[in-house]
Amino acid sequence: MEGEKLMESGAGESRVKREWEEIQLELLMKIVSFMDDRTVIVASGICSRWRNVICSELTRISLSWCTNNMNKLVLSLAPKLTKLRGLTLRQKFEPLLDDDTVETIANNCHDLEDLDLSRNSKLGDPSLSALARGWPNLTKLNISDCSGFSDDGLEFVSSRCRKLKILNLSGCGKAVTHKALKAIGDNCRQLESINLGKCPRVDDAGVMSLVYGCPDLHVVDLDHCFEITDESVIALANNCLHLRSLNLYGCENITDRAMYALAHSRVKNKDEVFWEPVKTRGEKEGLMNLNISFCKAVTPHAVQALCRSFPALHTCSRRPSLIMHGCKKLTSVHCACASQLHRAVRPA
Repeated sequence: MEGEKLMESGAGESRVKREWEEIQLELLMKIVSFMDDRTVIVASGICSRWRNVICSELTRISLSWCTNNMNKLVLSLAPKLTKLRGLTLRQKFEPLLDDDTVETIANNCHDLEDLDLSRNSKLGDPSLSALARGWPNLTKLNISDCSGFSDDGLEFVSSRCRKLKILNLSGCGKAVTHKALKAIGDNCRQLESINLGKCPRVDDAGVMSLVYGCPDLHVVDLDHCFEITDESVIALANNCLHLRSLNLYGCENITDRAMYALAHSRVKNKDEVFWEPVKTRGEKEGLMNLNISFCKAVTPHAVQALCRSFPALHTCSRRPSLIMHGCKKLTSVHCACASQLHRAVRPA
């Protein structure tokens, strides 16, 4: 009797396992789409078919949740996840990833277009060399707070990854020099967004070399780039006519000259897109976000002129897009809608 029950139980388990294995591909991938990245990895171990299907169909994954043995996990997965187009290996706590692991990924996942290696301070130039050789089709790269890279490494990456559109170098202080920025400007002509925040070696010469080669820049972050002056902003205003977002937080050398140059770029921008249909013209209306916090040399008159040139810059609390923290003398500056509200509530 007990033997019969065991046989029935075994048969039941076998049937259940077979039913899981026979799930149609479309349904299986639909199930996977509702899982978080950690659960996807667990699910790939249910059976060989699930593993093969998930590994062959998966195109994006984040392994940032792994706080222990990340190198071991990545080394085991890289040979299987050959169709990946997006991979996030950002470290939340202690940096774990090493150069050998990055090289293994580069040798197996040849289709990557979006890579996040941020906060991996143990990585050095061998990782940059591996990614440059392995992923020439990268369009988005985040290596922020990777302090082990050099400007030679960045120069090599820019020479190979010429399709880059989004590049985050925030906190890569040693690597971001005039030499590196010139290489990026010379090679990455499709670049639309760059973050150079907290890179103390960034200066006017570097920014201008970058800007002259990358006229399609939409987003530029120069947070705490203390060495830059008005010349960098003037170069941006004159060459990047589709600039949408600019962060100058803590750039204390910025004066009214930079503000007026940006305001004047609105006129150039209108001339440039005048021939385009009305619907597309609205997409190229200039600055939509500006941070001039602690730029204490700018005056209310210049910043107000900027607001008049770019109606998308808002000081009102509902949708602030002109940020002016630490600029006490700019309290009189208001966007168009804030001024209208002020007039509406003013007593007769």
